[in-house]
Amino acid sequence: MDITELLRGQLSGPVLEQLTRQIGARDTQQTRTAADGIMNVLLGAMAQNTAKPGGASALANALERDHDGSVLDHVLDMVNGQLQPSNPKAINGAGILGHILGKRQSGAVEAVTKSSGLNASQVSNLMVMLAPVIMGALGKTKRDNQLDEGGLAGMLSGVLGGMTGGKSRQQDPKMAIINAFLDKNKDGQIADDLVRMGGGFLSRIFGRKK
Repeated sequence: MDITELLRGQLSGPVLEQLTRQIGARDTQQTRTAADGIMNVLLGAMAQNTAKPGGASALANALERDHDGSVLDHVLDMVNGQLQPSNPKAINGAGILGHILGKRQSGAVEAVTKSSGLNASQVSNLMVMLAPVIMGALGKTKRDNQLDEGGLAGMLSGVLGGMTGGKSRQQDPKMAIINAFLDKNKDGQIADDLVRMGGGFLSRIFGRKK
């Protein structure tokens, strides 16, 4: 099972229904569309940063330290605000988003808003709730597949390739909006823009000591 399948499996059933209620979405399909957009933005950014010197190592260390995947055993409790993990960083969605997206967080919210039909407040709340789930899924995928740094970078690179390489995805208007956000210089290539967008975010989010 790849990470996108893992995440979609987690964000289904009672969890998807509860997320929909929490953000006040019209229906679960609208929430699903927004969740897919958020997943693509965050995974895409991390994919390109693992290709930078030291990036894969920094991410691997962070997953081992703060995001071992255990949060996936309690996603519904986390969404309901009832989860109190031993490591608060594991569910600090606002902190994760602040480090990954920085000043571009509002742009990410706008892109997902356009692709999903949710309003900006709803998307912002959903992002905060999903960021720890996405990091937890990365941690679980790394552990279950015994991925080293190269394997982790390769896995994320494959996710990015799936976002940008398929003709059907390029023609999907929802994905086009997400890709437009990532393609800062409008050259049709999101890879170079993601590297610039990320800057030193891995060193900021993952390089800090406990």
